[in-house]
Amino acid sequence: MEASIRLGKIWGIPVGLHTSWFLVFALVTWSLAVGYFPGEYPSMPRAAFWALGAVTSLLFFGSVLVHELVHSFVALRHKIPVHGVTLFIFGGVAQIGREPSDAGTEFRIALAGPLASLGLAAGFAILWWLGQAVPYLAAPGRWLMRINAMLALFNLIPGFPLDGGRVLRAALWHFIGSFQRATQIATFTGQLFAFGFIGLGVLVILGGNFINGLWLVFIGWFLQNAAAVTYAQTALQKSLRDITVAQAMTRDCQLIPPQIPLSQLIEEYVLTGGQRCFFVTENERLRGLLTLTDMAKIPKGEWAQITAGQIMIPWDRIVRVRPDMALLAALQAMDDANVNQVPVLMGEELVGMLSREQVLRYIRTRSELGI
Repeated sequence: MEASIRLGKIWGIPVGLHTSWFLVFALVTWSLAVGYFPGEYPSMPRAAFWALGAVTSLLFFGSVLVHELVHSFVALRHKIPVHGVTLFIFGGVAQIGREPSDAGTEFRIALAGPLASLGLAAGFAILWWLGQAVPYLAAPGRWLMRINAMLALFNLIPGFPLDGGRVLRAALWHFIGSFQRATQIATFTGQLFAFGFIGLGVLVILGGNFINGLWLVFIGWFLQNAAAVTYAQTALQKSLRDITVAQAMTRDCQLIPPQIPLSQLIEEYVLTGGQRCFFVTENERLRGLLTLTDMAKIPKGEWAQITAGQIMIPWDRIVRVRPDMALLAALQAMDDANVNQVPVLMGEELVGMLSREQVLRYIRTRSELGI
């Protein structure tokens, strides 16, 4: 779930909004202003309903953000990178860079979010209790107390990828001793709950409550897809468990001098030869890496004036892997560094290049051969 609008960074973690967030923000604001506040506090002026609805909706999504940031904080404390936090139509998601290395870490990361939501529920309960004489404080405080408590309880449902499903996976991982097996059981449980939500949503629709029923169906559909994707990833990881970098890398690495203009490089190597990355060398020494992504950042009108050496990634900033390294470990290193390709070195000797595209091609070939 990539953010369409960047809001900034917290603890170095990019925080953003998906475009679907605006739809659910409008729906929450509307439901509060038209339904909840007029029913609970009918003496308020109509304009106050809409103002309080918008503010309360923002505070709700702020609560969701806190939930995800607490997950992220615990992950960072365990040296696990977090690529971003995105708010979207179903709430929020923290993009954890890799799976935890042990069941205890998984348990702590998973449980942190619901505990944060329960803490927020307690805080808003205090606000509601202290501000009962002031409806403008009591009204949002009471609703936010309830919704944060519901958010915590919903996330504790033991179905992957909900936090409760991750807690279940951590427990299974601890007692079974197999991460893959624990993931398979947790994702299967998650799919059962997902189909349960879909079935319940259909019953609610047939009962005449179309909006709430449709929402339950969408939640079930989202959970089912997320669980299915995780199951497929686990199966893929299992199939690649004994594969090394040398089996998936390409040995066709193009070496170029730093003085070559970008226009010549694109015309002679990219458009004609289909090359997507290059090693920049000078006096038989590797100086850097240049990729198609780097070249695409330069406006076409400047191609003739810009050289490879000016926009390359310096060699000392490049993530490197060994040919005997496990392919899954190399992919994890690429994820941690947020790069699409890495050079493969045997000692100081360049022996190949590993890219995500090459890995996908290798996986497809194995699939076609039935391996």
